[in-house]
Amino acid sequence: MPKRGLSQRGPFATLVLLGPAFVAAIAYVDPGNVAANLTAGARYGYLLLWVLILANAIAVLVQYQSAKVGIVTGRSLPEILGDRLPTTPRRVYWLQAELVAAATDIAEVLGGAIALHLLFGIPLLAGGVIVGVASMALLAIQSRNGQRAFEIVIVTLLSVIVVGFMTGLFFSGVDAGEAVAGIVPRFEGVDSVLLATSMLGATVMPHVIYLHSALARDRHGVSDDPGRIRSLLRATRWDVGAALVIAGAVNISMLLLAASALRGVDGTDTIEGAHAAVVATLGPAVGVVFAVGLLASGLASTSVGTYAGQAIMGGLLKVRVPLLLRRLITLAPALVILAVGFDPTQALVLSQVVLSFGIPFALIPLVWLASSKRELGEFANAPWLRWAGWIAAGVISALNVLLIVLVIEGG
Repeated sequence: MPKRGLSQRGPFATLVLLGPAFVAAIAYVDPGNVAANLTAGARYGYLLLWVLILANAIAVLVQYQSAKVGIVTGRSLPEILGDRLPTTPRRVYWLQAELVAAATDIAEVLGGAIALHLLFGIPLLAGGVIVGVASMALLAIQSRNGQRAFEIVIVTLLSVIVVGFMTGLFFSGVDAGEAVAGIVPRFEGVDSVLLATSMLGATVMPHVIYLHSALARDRHGVSDDPGRIRSLLRATRWDVGAALVIAGAVNISMLLLAASALRGVDGTDTIEGAHAAVVATLGPAVGVVFAVGLLASGLASTSVGTYAGQAIMGGLLKVRVPLLLRRLITLAPALVILAVGFDPTQALVLSQVVLSFGIPFALIPLVWLASSKRELGEFANAPWLRWAGWIAAGVISALNVLLIVLVIEGG
């Protein structure tokens, strides 16, 4: 149970309260983001840089509202929905949320397995097993030592990701003029529209919307003191802003790297092909650092995904499964995909489509709750934030519907 009335005072209070958003930010630098950003840069150079900037702004808006719901109400988003929905709708809602969490886990394990193959030549199936075992070790830290220890490990992995994906910029020769031009929204043909839709629509991952409300509540405790809540929300704004600025910088770095070093190179539509091109263009040392960043991305994101699945099940079904047991269960689909030899890049793409189905189910209730004076009282969204939230939810939901339709029709 979360603790009550924890207090943080002194000049370092805000710094001490940072952490939950950095865990949530891992979802924004997972292997799916790596694939999308490299593809965008390799195909269109700096053209779609503006998409990442817009996506990051929306992510800040969404993650802050998720954390606020957890802090003000003292309950996670899944718990609130679990209390409000009748039995049958609640179970159906849980099923779609669980499918989203499973699809997320598949993408993360595949990304980690690809990284191990790139680094050590390990077969993909064996790499998937290693990633699963390593993620269990990370989750054991959370189970035994608490959320703060888990946050420290995840932030450490995030630091590795930052180094892994930003190092190449020092060797790639980014064209500053073209990069600035990429801030202006525009397209070049239907394919660039499809890719931009995919990048923007898949940025807001539903599992981390559910999770952040639980992370913030569990980290800060439950309080009915308005002054303390205001302090926590102020710290949360810094937490979300700092974490997602870092995640956004990593994503932008991926695109800039691909735009400056991989544009027009054949085979860069897969992570393996992009890595080979990085090695050929920038040297094996940069290629190793890149692969290490991908491995850290897979390990961190699959651990966070499993954590999110536990929050979803506990809130909607009132059932708590030990994290390590859940890790074993959710690891199975990814290992099956690797065992049958299904193309890992294609599996990553399909997993993102599954994620797209779940976004409206997470976003719409979140914005409604965060804007409800009945639920949040004086802390409900101000009118401008309420409208910004609904616009963001509408844009993301519409783009994901479009993405699903285009994928079904063959793009």
